[in-house]
Amino acid sequence: MITMRKAMISGFADEAARDFRTQLETVRSLGMQYLCIRALDGRSIVDFTEDEARSYIKPMLDEYGLKVSSLGSPIGKVPVDDEAAFNKQCAQLETLCRIAKILDCKYIRMFSFYIPKDKNPADYADVVIAKMRKFIAICEKASVIPMHENEKGIFGDIGTRCEYLHRTLSNTTLVAVFDFANFVQCDDDIVAAYKLLRPYIGYVHIKDALYSDHQVVLAGTGDGHLREIFADLERTGYDGFLTMEPHLRTFESLKSLEATVSEQTVRDAYPDGIAAYTAQYKALTAILDEIGVQ
Repeated sequence: MITMRKAMISGFADEAARDFRTQLETVRSLGMQYLCIRALDGRSIVDFTEDEARSYIKPMLDEYGLKVSSLGSPIGKVPVDDEAAFNKQCAQLETLCRIAKILDCKYIRMFSFYIPKDKNPADYADVVIAKMRKFIAICEKASVIPMHENEKGIFGDIGTRCEYLHRTLSNTTLVAVFDFANFVQCDDDIVAAYKLLRPYIGYVHIKDALYSDHQVVLAGTGDGHLREIFADLERTGYDGFLTMEPHLRTFESLKSLEATVSEQTVRDAYPDGIAAYTAQYKALTAILDEIGVQ
């Protein structure tokens, strides 16, 4: 049975550096074969054109001998009741799917919409499902796999709603991204969330945090139960990507990524992004060594 492999370690390289070449140099220096593209040279991947992907991004990847595990898009990170934003994102997603094909990438990350504060997310279940189906249909038409990430403030922020989302959309190609820290920062029971979502998990983000103050911390030093969950993923045959999203240092696009982010949740314990990225890689590989992952 094929199981987890260190060769499948990837990461959001914009957390290492703003500059794309520095991102690639950092990833290659660690011996990694993959990266997740979210932002490069200060621009979100959603703002690139197909021509730029073909003439700039792909040649740079080829120069460094690196591949793309996923596109870390912001698709679905808009208010659930903002129809103009939704329509704009449908068009952006179509372009992203074409970029994914140019970059030989089969996964695109998405989210399940911000819910108005003080409103019951359950009241928006039907509209969330309908809009997610439209996103998924765009991906399926392009033979790209859509991935839903649990994120603070969106419909699918806790395990039970994520499970509802995937169960309801189980007749589609949607897979779950399991992000440890986001469940902790939502004060959700992460072990219970994992048990609910294990049948749907097709991608894993490596980020840890503390329940006490929601601080993001080095992988394996928080309340994310990384060792326990990794061991179960290994036992049950998970062979997908392990994508680092360290959040161990403030980086350029951080505030634009999370509606609820604050400096209090990022300690800046490292001198620069490369140091933080390297520390997370070493922490992750040490945990994998503990459970015997090659």
